[in-house]
Amino acid sequence: MKAVLVNNQQAQQKFLNIVEKLYKADKAYIRPLDQDVEKVFDTKHNPFFKHGQCVRWILVDDKNKTIGRIAAFVNEKKAYGYEVATGGVGFFECINDQTAANLLFDTAKQWLSERGMKAMEGPINFGENDSFWGLLVEGFIPASYGMNYHLPYYHNLFKTYGFETAYEQITNIIDLTIPFPARFTKIANWVAAKPGYTFKHFEKSKAEKYINDLMEIYNDGWKDFENFVPIKKETLQESFKQMEVIMDENLIWFAYIDNEPASFIVLIPDANQMITGFNGKLGLLQKLKFAYRRWRGVKRMRAIVMGTKQAYQKHGLESALFIKLGEYVLPKNQYTELELSWVGDFNDKMLAIHEATGAKFAKKHLTLRKML
Repeated sequence: MKAVLVNNQQAQQKFLNIVEKLYKADKAYIRPLDQDVEKVFDTKHNPFFKHGQCVRWILVDDKNKTIGRIAAFVNEKKAYGYEVATGGVGFFECINDQTAANLLFDTAKQWLSERGMKAMEGPINFGENDSFWGLLVEGFIPASYGMNYHLPYYHNLFKTYGFETAYEQITNIIDLTIPFPARFTKIANWVAAKPGYTFKHFEKSKAEKYINDLMEIYNDGWKDFENFVPIKKETLQESFKQMEVIMDENLIWFAYIDNEPASFIVLIPDANQMITGFNGKLGLLQKLKFAYRRWRGVKRMRAIVMGTKQAYQKHGLESALFIKLGEYVLPKNQYTELELSWVGDFNDKMLAIHEATGAKFAKKHLTLRKML
């Protein structure tokens, strides 16, 4: 076996296509779009290259068949916020062979060590943590758009190599065919009616205003979390640009107190229900199917991010935002479930909100860590 650097189109295709063989018998697996994976490694599309670097490899056997892959990256803005300099590994795929997995991990480890890293986390993304982040260990159901799906034996490959759990990522699901709990609804309606409290949904024509508001809220609300790195406007602009094809303005809501941005929630229709069977491709035929499914076949939404300024985190704004969403979503009779993904086990406040809505456990991912 040997690790081969991905530095040409042939290796790039092998990096993408290995999932065909690995997940062939897994009916729950939905292959991510190739273009979404490639954007992570494209210096023109991924703003993280402005303060970081990234590389990837495939693993081939003695018959030159691809049997694994891995990527490694250093985010200069985040690497030195830990006790020791920490890099990342991600996009790991491998046959059920510890020797093969070890070679992939060793290859990434050497590259990270050469760049001064003393630890590595994975599987994570060279980007924001709303996509391609964490190792799935519970809840092997069809993934929502951007969420990692893995084979069950991957956990053992990581553990045997020496990775340990840094934190758990919990995903819960709200059954939209069942009303919200009475207490939750009563509190939410009371909050929504307070003087000076206003609620507005996103408008593409005013995108810059709402992106600025989201950035202000997010950077205030999350600033005290360990290893927090403020989100940049250009990163949000790129994210909204990528969401545009599936975005529904009425699924993105903001709360204001006396006109000050205070809280927000961003939901998207689950694009994975639109790309099922596409095998990573998005040609003309797939685009036609995508457009049809966009309006007819999507039953699940995914909450990709929410946040509240610290000064307003006990004001019940999140509850009111869910009620505002319900006023739009429920009469449509289209969506049957809302996935709340993902929340770190360290985020007690957000987990409490999930519980209050009546959400039920769906799956668990792990972010793993290994000292080099």
